[in-house]
Amino acid sequence: MNLYRVDIKTGYLCNNNCYFCVQAQNRHYGNRTTQEIKDALITAKKKGANGVVFTGGEFTIRKDAVELVAFAKELGFESIQLQTNGRMFANMDFAKRMVAAGANEFGPSLHGYKPEIHEYLTRAPGSWSQTVKGIINAKKLGLRVVVNSVVVKPNYRYTPQLAKLFVKLHVDQFQFAFVHALGNAAKYYEKMMPVMSLAMPYIKRGLKIGILNGIGVMVEAVPFCMLKGYERYAAELYMPDTMIKEPNFWIDNFEEVRKREGKKLFPQCKTCRFRFVCEGPWKEYPEKMGIEEFKPVPGEIIKSKQEILNNEKEFPIIPKD
Repeated sequence: MNLYRVDIKTGYLCNNNCYFCVQAQNRHYGNRTTQEIKDALITAKKKGANGVVFTGGEFTIRKDAVELVAFAKELGFESIQLQTNGRMFANMDFAKRMVAAGANEFGPSLHGYKPEIHEYLTRAPGSWSQTVKGIINAKKLGLRVVVNSVVVKPNYRYTPQLAKLFVKLHVDQFQFAFVHALGNAAKYYEKMMPVMSLAMPYIKRGLKIGILNGIGVMVEAVPFCMLKGYERYAAELYMPDTMIKEPNFWIDNFEEVRKREGKKLFPQCKTCRFRFVCEGPWKEYPEKMGIEEFKPVPGEIIKSKQEILNNEKEFPIIPKD
């Protein structure tokens, strides 16, 4: 199935208060109504979407969450993902109702291999054990589990340990997403923003643990010049065509907007072999951290994402480092 996905922002209320939350400044807007979300689902289906991601805020704390998942299934969405902090799935009865309604992919966020790290970042006591239990319950129910971990200054040194936890939990895929300095992440920039070149050795070790254990892995918002040996694990190579429904507007092609408004390339990138496939980091990063870290990669020009994915000799599935 070629996935054409819609991400529906269902609102901004959340039972976590993460130091790095990019939506934190929108909390006062609250959540959208049931009918608004149903109307968005109908529009997305008419636009050709066959997959939906319910996101927030925290979608699962909505009283109508099960109803909305069931409505998406009725409309014929084939892939129904819950992008969530995972805490509500610690309740097996709730998890079963979600699955019965039609949810078939679970996208929890876990940011530390132990409670002290995760709960420092989420500012929600008890959230680590609830999220871990949620992952265990989702696996028991046969859901595909795709975990997202935001890489920030307090946790980047522990990404290998986090990867080992994901192996133990038998997740299907995990992603390390380099922090985007919006919302709380902008407010607490000095506390949250790591130096990318210092974080990368730890991130690569974490990725390799997943690779060697047969788990799908990705890293998001990291330029190719930082990914030597791990180029084929850039998340941007795999992201499906996606439209986004924000409360007051549609984004019909998120990749175009992300490249044009979200990410940034630099003068030195003009001589890099990956210049046609690399998006660069989130633009907020170099505004304070500078651009000296980013060195152009010499070699034959890569003109398409598929050239990387098809070339296992130069871009090996199992990194050689």
